[in-house]
Amino acid sequence: MGTLSIHFTSEDVARTRVARRPDPLWEIVCSLHRLQTRRGYAAYEGWHRQVRLDLGRHNMTGLLRSTLLPISPLGRYFPDFLTPGDVTTLDQGIDMLQHTDAARVSEEIRMIPDPAGADVWLDDLASGRPQAMHALGDGMRRYFEVAIAPYWTEISGAVADDRALRGTMMLDHGAGHLLDDLGPRCEWNAPVLQIHGYPMDRDMHLDGRGLLLVPSYFCWQDPIALANPELPPMLVYPAHRQREAAAVGTPDGSRRLGPLIGATRLEVLRAVSVAATTGEISRRVGISPATASHHATVLREAGLITSRRHANLVLHQMTAIGRALLEESV
Repeated sequence: MGTLSIHFTSEDVARTRVARRPDPLWEIVCSLHRLQTRRGYAAYEGWHRQVRLDLGRHNMTGLLRSTLLPISPLGRYFPDFLTPGDVTTLDQGIDMLQHTDAARVSEEIRMIPDPAGADVWLDDLASGRPQAMHALGDGMRRYFEVAIAPYWTEISGAVADDRALRGTMMLDHGAGHLLDDLGPRCEWNAPVLQIHGYPMDRDMHLDGRGLLLVPSYFCWQDPIALANPELPPMLVYPAHRQREAAAVGTPDGSRRLGPLIGATRLEVLRAVSVAATTGEISRRVGISPATASHHATVLREAGLITSRRHANLVLHQMTAIGRALLEESV
């Protein structure tokens, strides 16, 4: 295993930003990776169990094996055109994918190692046959509708909380802290971000272009960069979330909602629909910091929020159970 070293200039740090919403195509690719390994299984156990049932129920097992898994192998190269850029909607992403230049598609398809019995399918894509690209787009859309769309609330919540966390860290400690804690094998030593355990040693020079950080629900531990250094730089990384309490597909927390009584506490829960510090909760709800801290403790013990300490501040974030309860109360 190697190390990906991303080299920043001061201009790159200034231009680095966090995606505003989940990228549906990256969530497709990263979730397909989850289906190919037992690594991180416990964090997605509810999703694993349900999605396998749902994929079988919709007769999509063949589509997975013949079309989607061969083009997105785990831990190895997969085509950059599958994740075409700063995408916020599924329709936008699939349209961009299907209009990729044929020569680029061919070049990237030829780079997939050991296509695992899908030579004919990949050859059709590489040859530029329009029906093959349409089949790929349609297959990704079907997979999204079954395996991703039912969990979009949890996915969006995790990404929103991560974005809020990084915004708080940047405001309190400076722009460089956007690059802190992107994964357990990441190390930020200005001006270089190193990602250890990468498939190969690689140096990536941003050259003033900045970096788009894309938090992903289904990215597990190891950030992913596009292979082609000429493309706009982006790094997909695992969004912070409370994996034990908020495993996707397991939103049943009704037995732990007993302490959640009273209008003020509900307002505190609403206040952390976007991650907030104790002081921010106090200001949003109009209560004292001590009262905000007390209500946050009760909500945390009920499994509705998590609290994470960063230096001298505590950031409170809503769990999937908390989001489900809040949606029911609207």
